Amino acid sequence: MTSICFYFKVHQPFRIKNFTIFNIGNDSDYFDDEKNKFYLDRIVEKCYLPTLKIFYELIKETNFRFKFSVGITGTLMEQLQLWHPEVIDWWQKISSTGCLEFTGETYYHSLSSLYSKEEFKFQINYHKKLIKEFFSQEPIIFSNTELIYFDDLEIILEKLNFKGIITEGVDRILEWRSPNFVYHTPNQKLKVLLRNYNLSDDISFRFSNKNWEGWPLTADKFLSWLNQIKNNSEVINLFMDFETFGEHQWKETGIFDFITDLILKITEENDLEFNTLSEAIKKYPSRGKWSSIYPITWADTERDLSAWLENEMQKDTLERLYNLEKNVLNKNDINIISQWRKLQTADHFYYMCTKWFNDGDVHKYFNPYESPYIAYICYRNVLEDLYLKLNLK
Repeated sequence: MTSICFYFKVHQPFRIKNFTIFNIGNDSDYFDDEKNKFYLDRIVEKCYLPTLKIFYELIKETNFRFKFSVGITGTLMEQLQLWHPEVIDWWQKISSTGCLEFTGETYYHSLSSLYSKEEFKFQINYHKKLIKEFFSQEPIIFSNTELIYFDDLEIILEKLNFKGIITEGVDRILEWRSPNFVYHTPNQKLKVLLRNYNLSDDISFRFSNKNWEGWPLTADKFLSWLNQIKNNSEVINLFMDFETFGEHQWKETGIFDFITDLILKITEENDLEFNTLSEAIKKYPSRGKWSSIYPITWADTERDLSAWLENEMQKDTLERLYNLEKNVLNKNDINIISQWRKLQTADHFYYMCTKWFNDGDVHKYFNPYESPYIAYICYRNVLEDLYLKLNLK
């Protein structure tokens, strides 16, 4: 029997305000609560609540055969606690069914794995504590920010008691192989589950594209594609943003009807079943080594770090931010440390990206800046203020 593994990334950042040179030294708060609440209100209404209610009903209707995994960031959880605790109630309600698994994440959805091993470990453990507190789970599958993977993560994650990691099924690494099997890291410390990006993107990006040859996408059509590959597959991984439902793909596109119908039809198949990520790595043996010395991600067509490290603005701000690590921690000021960590969120650097890529239209929904240069100026002004707080100016 072939497993279908749904994984959803659930994340929103703390966006910074329009921080000008006149704010430097005069404004102690960097983040725009009004704008963050505005975006969250919209996403809760359009995506989170309707999707969670649908998924809960599907779990019951399928007699608990529908299962899925999610990676929810600490920055989103903090905002939900502030403005929409009812969404956390729904996550807890679904978690209590035993059909929802939470993955390990970097609490602040950061790029710390690239810059600071100690900060990376702190954020993972801090996130573990969060998941334990709210959902009574201990994650054993790790999902790095934007599914970043490189071989050096293996030793760190194994010591943190993870058993598996998920990442992108990058063609240049796969070569002739299929993403629809379990693999292992170079030293066999972790199992690796790979995103089937073709099938995942059919739902998350192409669903409402009338110029796509697969449009309109129906549950029967998608099920036929699964059936075409199931005999040469053990696990088909469909990884996407949770905001696919109702936000990236609006209700009017029929996305809710599609996902409901698809889940019901999959549970009716005799040789397809839903599994969580941890169930999949326990169920199947590894079929080979997965190795990449250089970081890979699920971002745009290059599947690399260029969405966050393409230009000098991004490199400048990231290097300046992480160079402050010792000064920030030595200051021993809870508020400054919290601000520094919120400034690590990858979205801030994504907003500075100047290249064009396929998923740009999706992410611009949540981009508060008119241009990458304005994003950079605001961020640099915040850093200047942080220097003052640390007595570095």
